Amino acid sequence: MINHKETVVCACTEVHPEAVEQARREELPVPQLLAMSELFKILGDPTRLRIVNALAKERELCVCDLSRVLDMTQSAISHQLSLLRRARLVRFRKDGKVVYYSLDDDHVEGLISIAASHVSEQGRVQA
Repeated sequence: MINHKETVVCACTEVHPEAVEQARREELPVPQLLAMSELFKILGDPTRLRIVNALAKERELCVCDLSRVLDMTQSAISHQLSLLRRARLVRFRKDGKVVYYSLDDDHVEGLISIAASHVSEQGRVQA
């Protein structure tokens, strides 16, 4: 939980046209913002974050392995993997009857790593 100790309010009424224009030029297109919002919604679930974290460092795990790691049912894990797969955050490969899951690409691990670092440096993580 984020704890804001004080509210900061800008008393300035002056607009800075150059800064406003630069921010407008650099604004991301709405479709891209919507896609990013959906990505963060998917990653906003602790169980899905645990799955992504378990698959980090180029690790492949099957549903049985993930079930054991997270101490959850295979059905619950499969449901979450389905959502992660549709969001292109994880991929799978079959080896006979076994389906192994891994992160879709290095960007996924990067997102998680940056978020973990940010939270840690802000002192938001409590053991």
